[in-house]
Amino acid sequence: MTRHLYILTGASRGLGLELAKQLLSNDHVLLCISRNTNQDLGALAERLGFALEQLQFDLANSVEVAAMLVRWLNSQSADLFSSATLINNAAVVPQLVPLSQAEPSDLAHSLRVNLETPMLLTSAFLRATQAWQITRKVLNISSGLGRQAQASQAGYCAAKAGMDHFTRCVALDEALKPQGARVCSLAPGVVDTDMQVQLRSAQASVFPGRNAYVNLKANGQLTSPAAAAAQVLGYLARSDFGSKPTGDVRE
Repeated sequence: MTRHLYILTGASRGLGLELAKQLLSNDHVLLCISRNTNQDLGALAERLGFALEQLQFDLANSVEVAAMLVRWLNSQSADLFSSATLINNAAVVPQLVPLSQAEPSDLAHSLRVNLETPMLLTSAFLRATQAWQITRKVLNISSGLGRQAQASQAGYCAAKAGMDHFTRCVALDEALKPQGARVCSLAPGVVDTDMQVQLRSAQASVFPGRNAYVNLKANGQLTSPAAAAAQVLGYLARSDFGSKPTGDVRE
């Protein structure tokens, strides 16, 4: 029986965890790469008999994690899969301060996790699967902040804008190939995760946008992680996925 292969980063909590739960299926093989593994997810997969592998890896180590992915993919047989999909979901929010006050180590860490690692993993995935005669997709989880600037979020906004733009470049690359991968950088909407807690908890004196996030929560305008995951996977399953290199689940 052929199965669909999914590779997902940042699957231990929030949107990533809900994506992982919804991807657990008899028809799927799921590889999760996260800083921490999730015991509940592992127990659920074991109880239901689903194919899940969780690799604990610091996604700030971009070169090492990309090499690891190549080794893992090279150990697989393409004949086992009817499709292969990489979902770059992992992300961190750096300190919510003006760039002039940012700690260099914190800023560098966020740029590695949010931009450098997704780019290297995308490269690794495409290189390792280029001879696979199956449908291949890359879904990069972007953000509205990659398309709209906000004070005290230069690092996060720049990384997500970079993710959008490297996805546009990859789309052009893959369009030139006979069986190129379909790629998209997708904004998932405003999701009620720990990241939102971090935004609401910031000091208004250094993060002018704080009250907007407080109001989103107070007015019930946040999407639950489970609902957002369903929207993301619905978009991924669309027949026209990849026809546009950037998108939004609300479109």
